[in-house]
Amino acid sequence: MSTSLRKVSHRAVAPIIATLLLVAIAVVGGTIIFTFSQGFFSSAQVSGYPVIESVIFGGFDARDVSQLKAHDGNEMSTDASGSLTDDGIKGVEERIAVYVINHSTQKITIAKLMFAGTEFEYDIPPDTEIPLGRYAILTKGLPTEIIISSIAPEIQAGQEVTIIIGLDSSSKIGRTSQFKLTTTNGAVMVGTVVIGERI
Repeated sequence: MSTSLRKVSHRAVAPIIATLLLVAIAVVGGTIIFTFSQGFFSSAQVSGYPVIESVIFGGFDARDVSQLKAHDGNEMSTDASGSLTDDGIKGVEERIAVYVINHSTQKITIAKLMFAGTEFEYDIPPDTEIPLGRYAILTKGLPTEIIISSIAPEIQAGQEVTIIIGLDSSSKIGRTSQFKLTTTNGAVMVGTVVIGERI
């Protein structure tokens, strides 16, 4: 038995057709990937700008005296009656002043303010009195330029303010308490206040 080997000739796809096929596959693949990834990108991410908030704790005045100092050095009353001082305790109806600086490029709005584990509400007092358990934002020492905003607790870009807190509980002189401020965009600023001292 003799076997004869037959030479078979296989022709490949022409280079031009191969190139066109590769381009078509790439276009179809790219279109599929783009379609599936569209949901991951919002218009804000593509065309917007990042919001970066920088809030700095500038100091405080929590002395047991009749006149506290604002961030600009002006004096303001320690409490509504002016008589709850020099007793070794920072008591109910007295105030503390915390200095805050907005180093952001846009205004910030305070969403939550905590002091010594207690949340304080924003207040718009009709005069120089800050009710218990509430806070106000001052641009200057009292009684002038009391409130920055009548609608929301806002601090403008680059502005330093004094936040006045009307205490609703007593604290002994020398006690350390945490001051925590949270903005509506989620930025958090934390500082330490020592009752009876000023920084």
